[in-house]
Amino acid sequence: MLLDKLLDYVVVHAEPFATCLLSSGWRLRLPAPPTVMFHFVMQGTGYLRGPEDELYPLERFSLAVVPQGVRHTLECGQQIESERVIDAAPTGEGVVRWVAGAQVSAELRVACGAVNVTYGDSLGLFQRLNEIIVADLSAYPQVRQAFEGILAEQGGATQGSAALTKALMTQCIVYLLRYLTEQSDGRLPWLPGLEDPNLARAVDVIFENPQAAHTVDSLADVAIMSRSVFAQRFRSAFGSTPISFVHQIRLRRAAGLLRQSGATSIEQVANRVGFSSRSHFSQVFKEHFGVSPAAFREGGEQT
Repeated sequence: MLLDKLLDYVVVHAEPFATCLLSSGWRLRLPAPPTVMFHFVMQGTGYLRGPEDELYPLERFSLAVVPQGVRHTLECGQQIESERVIDAAPTGEGVVRWVAGAQVSAELRVACGAVNVTYGDSLGLFQRLNEIIVADLSAYPQVRQAFEGILAEQGGATQGSAALTKALMTQCIVYLLRYLTEQSDGRLPWLPGLEDPNLARAVDVIFENPQAAHTVDSLADVAIMSRSVFAQRFRSAFGSTPISFVHQIRLRRAAGLLRQSGATSIEQVANRVGFSSRSHFSQVFKEHFGVSPAAFREGGEQT
């Protein structure tokens, strides 16, 4: 499945999380997130209210995904009598607690955090999402465990916490996308790169053979498009030119090979991902990851 291959190359970054605790009759008014925002219900039931006053029921173990820039509130109970306003997203280290009401009587507990997921050069995986999604993930206990792990790692940040948080959040995103594709016959309209079958064929060819001598013309032929139309649609869908995307995939494939134990030399890695020159490969690799391939292999990744 193309989505599985795409997820191998996404970059996930979770901003500092907050634990939202609401007593019955309280509303928590949240700022518009700079990136997509996740709300995972750890305990209780409640509602998420959108910018047009639309109401989304929240059950235990449901995950609400709020698009970038969308103001919204969390609510507990049918009759709302009190409100707390949060002006800015959490910053710094550690997990912030946002309490609406009395913490001891909180009936709704939600893990809340902004998540940035990109592929290609800069395009966000959820960038074209334009409506709030609420997914019932109660069938996936791994998601609850992952969010508990994220809160634990961010709450006591130690060596390796960022890497573990990234891995746990990636796991949550995989289960979310699995649920959404099951509910919509495999369609995700806000992922145009996957919704266009012709474009998807070209992307699949890149994933299958990143080392091949791809050109815009050859990829356009695979997509059954003219060169100009293909280049325009590709940039619109993935936020980069086709050839830049090829280079991104080659470098990430190289990073995967370098992480593997074995006797594969850096020159062999370069050749396997489509670079004919070790020196050129090393230069491009360092520009992208901030360290040389040799230093990366020793565990010196910076990005």
